[in-house]
Amino acid sequence: MEVGGQTIKVEPTGSRRFRTVQFQMDGKRYQAIEQNASKPSVWGKLARKGHQVVQFRDIASNKYVAVAVDGEVKEYGRM
Repeated sequence: MEVGGQTIKVEPTGSRRFRTVQFQMDGKRYQAIEQNASKPSVWGKLARKGHQVVQFRDIASNKYVAVAVDGEVKEYGRM
């Protein structure tokens, strides 16, 4: 996959084989993780309904910083 001129490898993660990618943006490294539809969260419920949900994690701080639902990105703390 190519994003913003970067070639990025999509890899399965964990036993459930969710897709994940790591990328760099503005000097920081992030990981995008496909949402687990079996989770009871609002994001899991959306994934169960067929929406494409991706969580974004800052690798350095190990904190989730944003979510994308059907391509629309929302930063946590700025929603």
